Amino acid sequence: MQTTSMKRLELFGWKFTITPARKILTIIAALSIGAMAIRLITGFSLLTNLNDDWPWGLWIAFDVLTGVALAGGGYSTALIVHILHRDKYHPVARGALLTSLLGYILVMAGLFLDIGQWFNFWRPFVSWGHASVLFEVFWCISIYTTIQVLEFGEIVTEKIGLRLHRFFKKILPVLMIIGVVFPTLHQSSLGALFLIAVHKVYPLWWTEYLPVFFLMSSFFIGPAMVCVESALAGKFFGHKVSLNVLTGLARISGRMMVLYLGLKIYDLIERGQWQLAFLGNLEGNMFLLEMIAGVALPIGIVFSRYGKTRKGLLVYGVLTSGGVILNRMNTVFTSMVSYSSGAYFPSIWEFIVSIGLIAIGCLLYSFIVENFNIFDHHPSQPKDENTKNLSA
Repeated sequence: MQTTSMKRLELFGWKFTITPARKILTIIAALSIGAMAIRLITGFSLLTNLNDDWPWGLWIAFDVLTGVALAGGGYSTALIVHILHRDKYHPVARGALLTSLLGYILVMAGLFLDIGQWFNFWRPFVSWGHASVLFEVFWCISIYTTIQVLEFGEIVTEKIGLRLHRFFKKILPVLMIIGVVFPTLHQSSLGALFLIAVHKVYPLWWTEYLPVFFLMSSFFIGPAMVCVESALAGKFFGHKVSLNVLTGLARISGRMMVLYLGLKIYDLIERGQWQLAFLGNLEGNMFLLEMIAGVALPIGIVFSRYGKTRKGLLVYGVLTSGGVILNRMNTVFTSMVSYSSGAYFPSIWEFIVSIGLIAIGCLLYSFIVENFNIFDHHPSQPKDENTKNLSA
């Protein structure tokens, strides 16, 4: 039944439910798109607080560094399900792929906005700066986004372009292998960007293990994002994922988090910097918040009885995701406060653009979920008539 606050639009076989929340998201998205257009026309100075001391602001820290990490659920789930053949986790594979794909598309949008002369975006495709870490990041993200689009082709061709479905099914194993390799390159390289800033990044975050830490955190945030996404999908789309599946994924993530925490502690002790965490200054307090709330508490939840409940897994997912977000923000902002002569705080328009990208992602996610087979996919038992059409 439809209420006065919920209506469904249908056009040419496509449907989209209009709810109060989606109306708000649409307004935010429209405002954000307007701000993006103004930025592309006028440059950075009118809408942003970026300056020579802070050339990398919210759009790099959140939209790119954090966005790439949050979108890591695609490759980590693909590794677990398709490479390691842990078939019990298959029910979350398509949802993770969709979240990851949308995340990377929005990351590409964030990168595009952060290029000063955006009309030169094509240059890395022809100018081979092979000695640059950013060049490698650009190419890996571009290729991986393309791979994910091709992977999603298997889902799209279940409804449209049915004749291509067999083709996408055949190339899917190759795409999966490539799609697991490339993220390990750019996820770690994003951490490597800060290695040359040894005199600017506070010692609590600067370490030779930065690429390893970025890669590890991008892996263990995957199951955390799946838990958050599953909770939201259960509430808004009525899709319930087995508690056994979510618990298993969370424990895989928890083991990686234990290794991550242990390596962090070892690194601080080995470099003789552990005492900086207890000085009571901004850097020390933010580091402790990141490690306790974003790593230690989620580990405790995952390996306790609370980690076997949906509420517990949701809390674990939120804390872990928040911890990785805080880590990226600390690396870009907190770690450089003491070494910069100028302060930076994002303008309201920078926030609007970033929030707007999230709103656009949520609207696209809702549309795709309503029109494609994302949640109820059973590879061993095809449920719709597309399979019949393919064999005809």
